Amino acid sequence: MRGQGRGGFRQASALEATLHACNEAATWAASVAFEKEARRPLELRKHTYAEIRVRWGLGAQAAQHAIKKTCDAYTTLKANLRAGRYGRPGSRRHARASGRPVVFRSQAAQPYDDRMLSWQHQARTVSIWTTAGRLKNVAFTGQAGQLEVLAAHRQGKSDLVFQGGTWFLIATCEIAEAAPNSHPVGLLGVDLGIVNIAATSDGARHCGRRINRKREQDRNLRSKLQKKHTKSAKRRAKRYAGKEARRNKDINHKISKRIVAEAERTGRGIALETLTGIRERARLRKPQRVKIHSWPFAQLGSFIVYKAKRARVPVVYVDPACTSQECSQCHHTARGNRPAQAVFSCRVCGFVEHADHNASHNIRQRGWMVWVCGAQSTAPELTLIA
Repeated sequence: MRGQGRGGFRQASALEATLHACNEAATWAASVAFEKEARRPLELRKHTYAEIRVRWGLGAQAAQHAIKKTCDAYTTLKANLRAGRYGRPGSRRHARASGRPVVFRSQAAQPYDDRMLSWQHQARTVSIWTTAGRLKNVAFTGQAGQLEVLAAHRQGKSDLVFQGGTWFLIATCEIAEAAPNSHPVGLLGVDLGIVNIAATSDGARHCGRRINRKREQDRNLRSKLQKKHTKSAKRRAKRYAGKEARRNKDINHKISKRIVAEAERTGRGIALETLTGIRERARLRKPQRVKIHSWPFAQLGSFIVYKAKRARVPVVYVDPACTSQECSQCHHTARGNRPAQAVFSCRVCGFVEHADHNASHNIRQRGWMVWVCGAQSTAPELTLIA
């Protein structure tokens, strides 16, 4: 969203005050939920709704969303605790996460429904509720393709976000899923790894040594900042972490776009490894552990899936066990077949290939067997954020 002159400044001030009020109310509701163990919307509403309306001046819908946001945060926290993302029960990190109320940042995203936000797509403006009253004729912009998708497919709530000095409205768009190609001429195997983030059975390798050197620099800088323990170092580390995450996301988008475009161009599907438990299955040396834990493989997989769905490219998942040790020609499997990280040399038939490409051939072959047997795409339903 954007504004001009004094009007734009007044709009930004009203939106900022609204975010602060909504998040202060949500933080207070979180403390009440923690104290009274009321983690469900209906139950928490009885304890907080009236006071939120009076104390922070929120409208009925805004108060409801603040309460719902609080309950969703506790649901997410419970799931993360159960999944072990805060360590084992009894550990210091687990106790710290579970032993205190949830706190929201003053500029955390606030959901808006159609009663609080209306879109005028022809004029490219919105009318949005704030604590200072309803703002009308607030201009918004975006790429031409994004605006078309927004006008045709927007559904449900939108989130108001302030990031990097710019205001965003993140709208959820639901696009009807097109039927995937039911008769692909073959599959494109994709092997995900450490040195090369992705290698395909066509011989392409994405993100090699240059990206890994940059990742090493990121880790070294992060380590230096963490050792200083100063406020300025913490601020810099937080700012740099956001930059690193955006760069990794951009790389994953580019890799997934190229893979899907090649599969669509050649009329093929895509065979991927099942990523569940990849970090638990890996038996790596300490430097390699750092590398595999620092790259968002699940994000890359999800990007490939949703781009494939839009392009009508079928996706098949296969068991990744021993794909790096199996010969793609004679299928002899042994650790000795891989004498070096990048080299595959079969001890039985003598086949020599780049190790990642050999693994991608195995993934392609396993995927084709899965497809022939009728177990087609197991990808999740498509939901896009515009």
